[in-house]
Amino acid sequence: MNGKNQKKFLTTKEAAELLNVNEKMIYSLINEKGLPATKVTGKWLFPRRTVEQWLETHMINNHVTEKAGIANENTLLIAGSDDPLFQETISLYHAQHTDVTIFFANLGSIGGLNSLRRNQCHMGVCHLLQDDEQEYNFEFVAREFRHMPVLVNFSQRQQGIIIHKNNPKGISKISDLARPDIRIVNRPMSTGTRLLLDHEIAKSKISCSEIKGYDNELSRHIDVGLEILAGRADAGPAISAVATLLNLDFIPLRWERFDLLIYKNNFFNRSIQNFLGMLNDQDFQRLAQSFTGYDLSMCGKIVYPNKVN
Repeated sequence: MNGKNQKKFLTTKEAAELLNVNEKMIYSLINEKGLPATKVTGKWLFPRRTVEQWLETHMINNHVTEKAGIANENTLLIAGSDDPLFQETISLYHAQHTDVTIFFANLGSIGGLNSLRRNQCHMGVCHLLQDDEQEYNFEFVAREFRHMPVLVNFSQRQQGIIIHKNNPKGISKISDLARPDIRIVNRPMSTGTRLLLDHEIAKSKISCSEIKGYDNELSRHIDVGLEILAGRADAGPAISAVATLLNLDFIPLRWERFDLLIYKNNFFNRSIQNFLGMLNDQDFQRLAQSFTGYDLSMCGKIVYPNKVN
């Protein structure tokens, strides 16, 4: 195709084809790496010329060199996905290890992955559904890292749509979210929960632009539940644990794997090993039993690689 016949603006699908990535990755490139785009009537458009310029300046050296890691064993830095049980686990770690200062940055799954790649934290936390709808995280990690980090499972948890108690508006499927009497609240584009919702919308017969409240984003699962509890929204994507905590109803979508990402050269850091070891003790088990919507059968197990050297 010659330059005169090329389209000035690209759709999401066309931008994905130009960059040789899947459509879901386009949203993270907008949010995390400044891919130039504009939203018109609810749909993203991409100016071809500036996208090509962005490609030249950002995609030549996609991988950041992985450094030796953060050496201070009295500090534990974690970034990534929001989760109520994980937050309580951090508090438990504080109580058990008063000599270690632990910080958590709620940046979403893609934010956690990128923070680890930039060597800004010890552990990244993510749950990103792959295109095969079977596995989580591996393809996303392989795309961003020159050398795969260790992946340790924290939990498997149930994702879905939170709705009002007794479901007064009769919401039963994703396509119902486009009804004129339904308003939702959403999660940011950098989160695995938003990725899952967009994936389910793409499989349905509706579009994001038809859904009232689609652009109203909240940073935590509990905030989604509170917005529904307050009556400001009818539905929103979140985990089932939040629905139970707030006595709301829940439409399940799938169980997902929620993993911790750790560089191999940080894996045997004392504070990290203490955190992983805590996942097997009785205090953590009692804490986990106070929540619903979690499967801990893989908790603390290495899912990649099979053996850490």
